[in-house]
Amino acid sequence: MTLADPQHGEIGPMVLRPDGTVFATGAADNVAAHTAIYNSKTGQWKKGPDFPKDDTGKFLDCADAPAALETNGNVIVMTSPGFGATPSVFFEWNGSKLTKIPGPPAASNDSSFVGRFLELPTGQLLFTDLSSDVEVFSPKGTFKTAWRPTITLAPGTVSGGKSYVVKGTQFNGLSEGAAYGDDAQSASNYPLVRITNNATKHVFYARTHDHSRMGVASGSQPVSTHFDVPKSIETGASTLEVVANGIPSVGVAVTVQ
Repeated sequence: MTLADPQHGEIGPMVLRPDGTVFATGAADNVAAHTAIYNSKTGQWKKGPDFPKDDTGKFLDCADAPAALETNGNVIVMTSPGFGATPSVFFEWNGSKLTKIPGPPAASNDSSFVGRFLELPTGQLLFTDLSSDVEVFSPKGTFKTAWRPTITLAPGTVSGGKSYVVKGTQFNGLSEGAAYGDDAQSASNYPLVRITNNATKHVFYARTHDHSRMGVASGSQPVSTHFDVPKSIETGASTLEVVANGIPSVGVAVTVQ
């Protein structure tokens, strides 16, 4: 079984799921496009489902296409009937079943080639298609508690314009998040630090840098990152969270001076 399109040399995106399996998508040329499942724990591959035909009877594939991990553990993937062809069709893979789902309004005019996903800190997915139209996809369900980053050490008081260190586990998430065939990547395997003012509910993001690691699925291994508190942050009692792949840690109390 091959995942590559022999005519164009294209492959599809590959996305690591929280259970340690990788959903690898394929491209084809007027034949059924394959998928494969790689188990990172056992090092074994197995066949996945083929992409079906679209409503016009054309075979769908991922010849240059975006995919992304949802916070519920599913993978969303964009397909189209051959390289550069339209319309596009969207699917979700839940680890055992490939299900067709509604696409954005412009799906009928898009090839998978133009699609891009980015995982947002809200847990939603930002979708663009090289046009001025931008869409947001909100996954159903939610994450498991074990998938969350955890904070083990954080400053109790911070000041705008100053830099601090926060420590914990799983700051890099369980996956790189979003993927593409071979041209565009928008990985989010790095920690975000979010500070919310308890009174106003206004949200501020601190610039993070000098992460202790970038490898995903680090389990109980201690990790850390530096964060720079924005000068414009509101003062007062607040809550600090670390977010990875759109999944937040349990918040800890922090006072902003």
